[in-house]
Amino acid sequence: SFTSFLRNSELSSTTNTLLAGINAARGAAMKAGSFAMVVPKDGSNWSSGWIVFVDKDLSQSFDATKDEVVLERGAPSTFIAVSGTGPAAESSPYILFNGSGYPKLKSGGFGAFTFSLARNDVPSAQQNEQTRRLIVAAAGRTRSCRPSTDTTCTASATE
Repeated sequence: SFTSFLRNSELSSTTNTLLAGINAARGAAMKAGSFAMVVPKDGSNWSSGWIVFVDKDLSQSFDATKDEVVLERGAPSTFIAVSGTGPAAESSPYILFNGSGYPKLKSGGFGAFTFSLARNDVPSAQQNEQTRRLIVAAAGRTRSCRPSTDTTCTASATE
C-alpha cells in the first residue's frame, strides 16, 4: 500500500506541475496582453520537460534571445509518459494562449486539448488507476481529473 501511495504521489506531483505551467502561460498571456505558449523543451516530446514563455516576437515558436521565459520544467521521471491531443499532439506540439486567456490554434480559431499522464511501470490492470488527465476547454478553463473515478474525464476536450 505504501508503494501505491508513492506512485500516486509522484503522478499527482507531475500532473500538478504541468497544470501550474499551463495556468502560468494563461496568466502571463493575460498580464502581457499578448501570446504566451508552453512547448516541450526539446521541441517535440512533452516527456523532455516544458518551457512557458511570452511570445514577444509573435513567431509562435520559442526563441531564447527574443522571448520572455516565465518558467521551465525539467523532464518528469522516465516512468511517467506525457501525451496530448489537439495542438499538444502535433509534430511540433504547443499550447498557445491569446491575451484574453483563450487557447488558440496557430492556424486560427480556438483549440481545446487534453493531456494524459500515465505511469508506464505498472501492470495493465493498474493503468487506468495510474493515469491523470489535464483538460483545457476552448474557453481556457483547466482542470485535472482521474479517469478511474471521474466519468467525465475523457481524452477528448469538448467542454
